[in-house]
Amino acid sequence: MLSEGFGHGHTQAAHALSIGLRRLSSNITTKVIELGAFQHPLIAPWIFSAYRKTVTAQPKLYGFLYRYQYKKSLNRFAQMALHRMFYAKTSQIIEQLKPSVIVCTHPFPNVIVSRLKRAGLDIPLCTVITDYDAHGTWISKEVNRYFVSTDQVRDKLLARQVEAEKIKVTGIPVHPDFLGISDPAEIRSRLGWNELPAVLIMGGGWGLMDEYDLISVIKQWNDRLQFIVVAGSNEKLKQTLEERPELKSPNVHILGFTKGIDKLMEAADLLITKPGGMTCTEGLVKGIPMLFYHTIPGQEEENLQYFTENGFAEKITAEEDLHNRFQQLLDNYPAFLKKREILRHMRADYSPQRCSQALVEYLEQL
Repeated sequence: MLSEGFGHGHTQAAHALSIGLRRLSSNITTKVIELGAFQHPLIAPWIFSAYRKTVTAQPKLYGFLYRYQYKKSLNRFAQMALHRMFYAKTSQIIEQLKPSVIVCTHPFPNVIVSRLKRAGLDIPLCTVITDYDAHGTWISKEVNRYFVSTDQVRDKLLARQVEAEKIKVTGIPVHPDFLGISDPAEIRSRLGWNELPAVLIMGGGWGLMDEYDLISVIKQWNDRLQFIVVAGSNEKLKQTLEERPELKSPNVHILGFTKGIDKLMEAADLLITKPGGMTCTEGLVKGIPMLFYHTIPGQEEENLQYFTENGFAEKITAEEDLHNRFQQLLDNYPAFLKKREILRHMRADYSPQRCSQALVEYLEQL
């Protein structure tokens, strides 16, 4: 399973699929590799840092580039450049591991493996699209199976002449632990939370959030609500929040990168997040009411559109919207609990294991 470190969602999807496969069959061995970081462990962090800075400092530029390339696959020159500069040893890795199938959860490895297949590589290639959109860089004639999030994404692939038999609507894979339902009170007690309504704030694996807006909002409400802020791998943000005197409260919990997101979503009453594909899907599985903010132009806009149009989330356009939702949480807490039941019923046909099952069926066909 080949991913890339541009955000954590792509690799999380690969690990979730890997775990799902091994739980379905003891005969399957899996290996997850972030291909660029594996081949260039010193250079890759600089590339990812530059990408993150571009996304945060120049979101309109990122959105323009996303839309400009939207209906296009990477051209042959770009594919060759990627191969020569970053992925030259990919064929050696594949030869050493001798996989029965290659699964890509990021477009760049997908491009490279497709190029190797055109040069004679005879290993099936599966692509898991980890958003609620189908950007052109995902699409290649050499892909044998696409696993996609929704019927809408399937229709977008069909419109670009991808054969129907190559596409399976499976949903984005998330860790099987998200399927479980635990006692929120027990989780809160174990995590050291109190009985106040709990608001979970996430900025994705990179912790992309505006700390000044965040501090302002929490400061005004942390006497009536408790806040759990997940800064991800953004240690600078975590340190900044921990040092602010306004946030030194028993009702404010600042966390870094954690693998217990399923427990946090189970115990919290409301999730405020950017609409990244993986976080949205995890929230969907947990049935937690979601508010989206600071949407990055590009795939996050498409994710937002899908989730808001289907009633799984709401868009926050101003700080006043947050204050209104917080007041509703206080004034009518039972309604939030009821909404959670409704959301879980709405997503009842979604199974995090469906992608793993579809891949097992494909392996059996092979």
